[in-house]
Amino acid sequence: MESGLQILLIITSLLVIVLVLLHRAKGGGLSTLFGGGVQSSLSGSTVVEKNLDRLTLFVTGIWVVTIVGIGLQIKYGA
Repeated sequence: MESGLQILLIITSLLVIVLVLLHRAKGGGLSTLFGGGVQSSLSGSTVVEKNLDRLTLFVTGIWVVTIVGIGLQIKYGA
């Protein structure tokens, strides 16, 4: 269980880094390579950006739960 949580932590950490780098900044980001450069006149951000935000929040949630799980495992033992 301990090694599984550590592997999950490494994977989610790398995914969070990649997903944050994909977000568009002021000058545009890597997300424009995947169709994020097309602006919608009805909303402030594109569908790609909204989906990227949701995916980033989901992976970050898993990351936080994994850190809490590892912390509890360290405190109370396996």
